[in-house]
Amino acid sequence: MEAEPIEAVAAVVSASGIAGRRLREIIARLIEGPAALEDLVRDFAVPRRTAEALLRAAGTDLDRDAGLVALRASVRQAYRERFRLPALEHRPQVTGMAELIAGAPAADRELDHVSATADTAERRAEWLATTYDLAGAHLVCIGDHDLTSLAVRRACPDVAITVVDVDERLLAYIDAQRAGIACFHADLRFGLPPVVAGSADLIFTDPPYTPEGVQLFLGRGAQALRDRDNGRLVMAYGFSPLTPALGLKVQRAVLDLDLVIEAMLPAFNRYHGAQAVGSASDLYVCRPTPHAWQILDRRLDRLAGAANIYTHGSQSLEGAARTGPARILGGGPLNAPEVTVDLSADPGPWLARVLIALNAPSVRLLVPNNHPDLRDEPAQVALRSLVAAKYDLRLLRSQPGPREAIVEAARRSGGPVAAEWLLTHAHGKLGNVLREALLRADPSLSRGEAQARAAEAIGPDHLDARLLDLPRHAIARLLTL
Repeated sequence: MEAEPIEAVAAVVSASGIAGRRLREIIARLIEGPAALEDLVRDFAVPRRTAEALLRAAGTDLDRDAGLVALRASVRQAYRERFRLPALEHRPQVTGMAELIAGAPAADRELDHVSATADTAERRAEWLATTYDLAGAHLVCIGDHDLTSLAVRRACPDVAITVVDVDERLLAYIDAQRAGIACFHADLRFGLPPVVAGSADLIFTDPPYTPEGVQLFLGRGAQALRDRDNGRLVMAYGFSPLTPALGLKVQRAVLDLDLVIEAMLPAFNRYHGAQAVGSASDLYVCRPTPHAWQILDRRLDRLAGAANIYTHGSQSLEGAARTGPARILGGGPLNAPEVTVDLSADPGPWLARVLIALNAPSVRLLVPNNHPDLRDEPAQVALRSLVAAKYDLRLLRSQPGPREAIVEAARRSGGPVAAEWLLTHAHGKLGNVLREALLRADPSLSRGEAQARAAEAIGPDHLDARLLDLPRHAIARLLTL
């Protein structure tokens, strides 16, 4: 049975994914009155073949006269409701970002953080909300020091938003805003959280401004896309007009992923700092080509585990490259009676996550002597508390040299049952793992009761995630259940 014209039109719009906004704008134009095909193509910047497909789908719902087309009066209200056309008239005005940015964690120069202005965050959100069909879509922010996620939430309450970042402080801050944003921890050198891969319609990122950093963040963003035909990657990147050769290297890194640069908005972003690039950067819109999916994993394999993607500090291109924990944090569980790992290039988060990821009876980890988890007694107490249900820790400062420390971990038993189960199953789907943990801790619970408690404790965004991918504050909270 042939579909009703309005449903056939809906199928054409849906097939365009987040790019379907222009098709909805054409529908709004056809409600206003007659228009010529060539005018629709030009006014809404859609290929003629796409405009023809939309008109063909509308079929008998169109009036045609002397080369002009319009939607019949009897179906206009149905089209307004079906395609949310009143929403096109709404131009979001995002405000209040200055206060949110002022309360955010301080910029971390080791991670190339330079804060964008509040006006930039607001304009990003307004531009994204008026360029793409965000309602019902999934936006993933690959790094979000500028709080673009919170700005977009204010512009479009109906979009699902996920933030992936290496900065635990930032993830805790975004989570504390209770804006319905899913937060995951990841060092992108070791991969994406599996639950994020293949889930997004739109990516936003403001990456480190090195060719390696841009390629890594865009590459992981591409891996996060579920809509390979219509998905877009929006990136902030700038270079000094005095060093165009650097801009060329970065643009080649983008093209090396077989991404086409679909648009570039000059000086769209402004920053507090970054004066070397004029305190500004351009906004790039990138789109994968079919060949991108054939070469993406190979390109990212070249960057996997590389310590040096930033422009400042020990993780910079000038820093000494060290062996990182790629096998542990980038793969599945590692089963071995004894494990020794060189974490001497750890920028901060690796130590705790390696201890969570491993189940070996005996572990020795080499870390910087000034590691954030070791530098004072409160930090050491917090680290011991985090893994106490699985490991006893021995912290050997200034060994084997004055700039290094050794962390020895020995498996223990007899701790809280639920916490031990969670820590020893850190690679499993969290909803299932926590359910089993609760059943072991309280055998009187039914399976259904344990499932319900697990779902309530975790929330829908994290049910299929791994414990290993949660922000550290969320892990600590779950271990107290």
